[in-house]
Amino acid sequence: MAAQDEPAIKNVMAFFDGQNLFQHAKEAFGHHHPNYDPAKLHKAVCAANNWRATLTRFYTGVPTAIESPMWAAYWSNRVLALKRAGVLVTTRQLRYRREQLFDGNGDPILEPDGKPKIITTPQEKGIDVRLALDLVSLARKKQFDIALVFSQDQDLQEVVHEIADISKEQDRWIRVACAFPSGGNASSGRGIDKVDWFRMDQTFYDACLDPRDYRPKRA
Repeated sequence: MAAQDEPAIKNVMAFFDGQNLFQHAKEAFGHHHPNYDPAKLHKAVCAANNWRATLTRFYTGVPTAIESPMWAAYWSNRVLALKRAGVLVTTRQLRYRREQLFDGNGDPILEPDGKPKIITTPQEKGIDVRLALDLVSLARKKQFDIALVFSQDQDLQEVVHEIADISKEQDRWIRVACAFPSGGNASSGRGIDKVDWFRMDQTFYDACLDPRDYRPKRA
């Protein structure tokens, strides 16, 4: 095969930003929990493009049992099922930012019991960095021809530039593709800039749902 020639069979590794995909699917299709099956989505996108699906990698933040007992148990069950299905899972514990609320006059908003009203916002720390580092590392190790990213995080453009440089250094055909929910209610109609886009409509997406309920059973 001549240098930089497009391979006849393209090996495709999938990288799921679990929370990013969930939030966009929620807005586009109305799904209120991350009920997609990463392995099914990976294989479906590859089948639609005549690509060969290889490893599915999944990245997500998970809450603590103190902050959210139900979601902590949900993700414990879900991660176990994903690993049993052959998905490589990377998790990071969510961190929480607490902020006191004030009204337009700068006075504190109070709860009915007179205490200051505090909102708690969960934040993912390190997941996007880990995903980006793995993308670059695995490109250097020649683990894929195409990195199929399930995310619309534009911060990943820096990774796209890095992989383009790796392609030149290795004199090898490498690409990044982005799969994302698409429809009239979608909050964004764009994938990651400067990569190949695959728009998933609701029919396509709903065919790749996981029917199992991972929420803990109530006593």
